[in-house]
Amino acid sequence: MKVTAFNQIHKDLGAKMVPFAGFEMPVQYTGVNHEHFIVREGVGVFDVSHMGQFFAKGPEVAQLLEFIGTNDSTKVEIGQAQYNCMTNEKGGIIDDLIIYKMSNDEWMLVVNASNIEKDWNWINLQNKWDVQLENRSDEMSLLAIQGPKAVASMQSLTDINLSEIPFYHFQIGTFAGIENVIISATGYTGSGGFEIYFENQYAEQIWKKVMEAGKDFGIEPCGLAARDTLRLEKGYCLYGNDINDETTPLEAGLGWITKLDTDFVAKDILAKQKEEGIKKKLVGFKMKEKGIPRHDYTIVDEYENTIGIVTSGTQSPMLKEGIGLGYVSIEFAKPGTSIYIQIRDKNILAEVVKLPFV
Repeated sequence: MKVTAFNQIHKDLGAKMVPFAGFEMPVQYTGVNHEHFIVREGVGVFDVSHMGQFFAKGPEVAQLLEFIGTNDSTKVEIGQAQYNCMTNEKGGIIDDLIIYKMSNDEWMLVVNASNIEKDWNWINLQNKWDVQLENRSDEMSLLAIQGPKAVASMQSLTDINLSEIPFYHFQIGTFAGIENVIISATGYTGSGGFEIYFENQYAEQIWKKVMEAGKDFGIEPCGLAARDTLRLEKGYCLYGNDINDETTPLEAGLGWITKLDTDFVAKDILAKQKEEGIKKKLVGFKMKEKGIPRHDYTIVDEYENTIGIVTSGTQSPMLKEGIGLGYVSIEFAKPGTSIYIQIRDKNILAEVVKLPFV
């Protein structure tokens, strides 16, 4: 199993460690709900160094990115990031990722940990242009400093005005005394904050400085379990749960990053699917009766006909009720529709709702 550069720090802090995407990662420290509210109301820090980082350089890098991604990368400016996804020949999602435009000839692609090898092989297979690809996933660390107090707590560590970095933009500069740190106004919690990228050798120094700077703001380390409840309250997809090689962006509600006026892999298949209409759709739902939905639970209608499957579910710390995402037959996808989640042989009433939950 792989470890991040922060592995010993997590263990020294008493984190509960679990295997995740081939890495030993902290799932929680003091408790999921506590860490959830730390991020929603203050500032928390996540080690997400298991994510992959690819660098694409060359005079024709724009052509490669336009071909592999469903979103329109030509609209991205230098210093801007973009949420995107890659599709296979059948229109299924290979991965969702964030692309960063460093210069006209250089981009960074941040991919999911479980897909690093698959994505790397796929991008190289598609690379018919003058583009040099470099996989720096094992050399780089990534901290997500998230929450409404992230800007104020981290400002003392850099001369860059953090409050002036717009959402989904980034700057490269000195942070915690280390040069060439990528400071990105991104994150998967929906509570604001930053993600910072740097070389592994600076991990311990940066961790200490981040925790010192955030001390007066109540900063705490947070684990993957809280990251999951935070992203789910915002209705964000998790690869492997809510999206995979068999689900298309249109079915997953990612039509907003599927620009059919650009030329990408499987564009014709998705254009046809849009024209004919999708048969299933990823929806959010709230439990109307007591019960916590979980991954792979069956969704049925009032006559007990199977109409879908739960892809993600939890007890929302903010709402104090069960929430989930799942694919349902298109006729059941409209907000306000009653559906039933099968929990321990019982059909528990739920309602399709508009996202986000919080």
